[in-house]
Amino acid sequence: MSKSSHQRHHDRSQDMTGDIAGDSSVKGDKKKKSLLPSVFGKKGRTGGGLDEDVLPDFNRRNAARYCSIDSSPTVRKSFSDRHSNSRIESLNLCTYDQPHHRQIIEKKECRIFVGTWNVGGRPPHIGLNLENFLKAEGVDVYVLGFQEIVPLNAGNVLVIEDNEPATKWLVLISQALNKPSRGFTSDTGDPCSDSSSSVQEKEKSTGRTTFQRSSFKALSKNYRANSTLAKTCNCSLEPSGVHRRARELREFIQRVESSALDEDSPLQCCDGQESLIGNGYYLIASKQMVGIFLSVWVRSDLVQHIGHLRVSSIGRGIMGYLGNKGCIAMSMTIHRTSICFICSHLASGEKEGDELRRNSDVTEILKSTQFPKICKRPTRRIPEKIIDHDLAIWLGDLNYRVALSYEDTRTLLEENDWDALLEKDQLNVEREAGRVFGGWKEGKIYFAPTYKYSYNSNEYAGESAKSKKKRRTPAWCDRVLWSGDGIEQLQYKRGESKFSDHRPVSAVFKAQVEVSTSAPYWKGYVSVGARSPFDEVIPQRHSFYEL
Repeated sequence: MSKSSHQRHHDRSQDMTGDIAGDSSVKGDKKKKSLLPSVFGKKGRTGGGLDEDVLPDFNRRNAARYCSIDSSPTVRKSFSDRHSNSRIESLNLCTYDQPHHRQIIEKKECRIFVGTWNVGGRPPHIGLNLENFLKAEGVDVYVLGFQEIVPLNAGNVLVIEDNEPATKWLVLISQALNKPSRGFTSDTGDPCSDSSSSVQEKEKSTGRTTFQRSSFKALSKNYRANSTLAKTCNCSLEPSGVHRRARELREFIQRVESSALDEDSPLQCCDGQESLIGNGYYLIASKQMVGIFLSVWVRSDLVQHIGHLRVSSIGRGIMGYLGNKGCIAMSMTIHRTSICFICSHLASGEKEGDELRRNSDVTEILKSTQFPKICKRPTRRIPEKIIDHDLAIWLGDLNYRVALSYEDTRTLLEENDWDALLEKDQLNVEREAGRVFGGWKEGKIYFAPTYKYSYNSNEYAGESAKSKKKRRTPAWCDRVLWSGDGIEQLQYKRGESKFSDHRPVSAVFKAQVEVSTSAPYWKGYVSVGARSPFDEVIPQRHSFYEL
């Protein structure tokens, strides 16, 4: 056989071998493909798309492949060719657990009215009008501090504290804040003057005294009950705790309002008018130390957000620790913002060097004021010192004088040259020198000196004094200062009541407080059979890729 014919025979043999191998390969592929429909397409005894006996065995043999499905060789069929099954569809890789709560911190505006008044040891009468003094729009919190609500004599300082005037002030404040119309009267007719003669005539006609003495203790008791919840820690983010706290406050409000309807209610005044507590503002806390008296009133819907209420008193009077001079400090949280209010009456005197005693009082108050620990959450730190608060407001009779002679001061007053007077104001001088109130701020003063006036008069006491010993140089004794970020003073003015030898001073602040809210969210994870409300918008895997 020739070489060429032998080569042709060899090529035909290889072609036949290749055809046989090709046929075998095609048959093998067809057999492999036919296995898949037999597993996934075979109808079981129940008529479902998958035999109940086949699926468990299939899961056992391929459990390892599910965990590493991306690394396994797969034959992916089109979506239209995939067979659906309720058990397979329940194996969602994108599903959600029950909702969790995430804490969200927002800023909210809170308006604070701050008032201070040295009333010269005189108890109030029923004709004293506080509405003009407390007039302000959109106030959330009222902070009202008084000095010398009782005469600073040995009996009040050393023996027993007279709290009768304090309760009278509470009644008047409540009437002014919660008057239904909230219509403030004008100053015509001097409603704030000492109209003792007209009050006496009214008493004779009604046959009743100005205040019912028997109602004082009961009134104070009802007021103090309001601070029980405010003294607790309100850090809990659990909705149940918030609802429970709100429910308890509502129950307290209902008790107070129902007591106001009682004929023998302690909330009634002598003229038959009821103190309309519950219509607007509630007393959160009040504290008296001899002649210093501080009270805080909060709008009704804000009460449930007050917490961590604490009070501290520091005496700086006789022998350096009695209460005729000193301060009352109240610490609390409004939502998540800590704030401290300090009402003080500092050392008196207008001799040279007396301002150093006042500086010393401020330093000792800042150093010695300590609030107890009350927060239950170890991760949150509630301030124990004044300077540690987010916001702090200092009010009171600070007693700083004008470092000028009486004659020079009178001349500048007649010329309305207040800027020249304020340059000699001891508080401004000491602050600029860095000797007191470092880091504190005070608004621009656009009102006349508030001390010292003759009673029921618009004249300074020195104008009518026959002796130089009784004469006092006019000064801005009554002041309001603040510290902290996120606070802005909107108003700083004085009132024109003639009731005392001091004119009242007020300020309105706009403070940014942190509000904590809880928002639900869902954690994603792999689960069998779990469903969530978001199934309609979350892409689903209707079956596994076939192997």
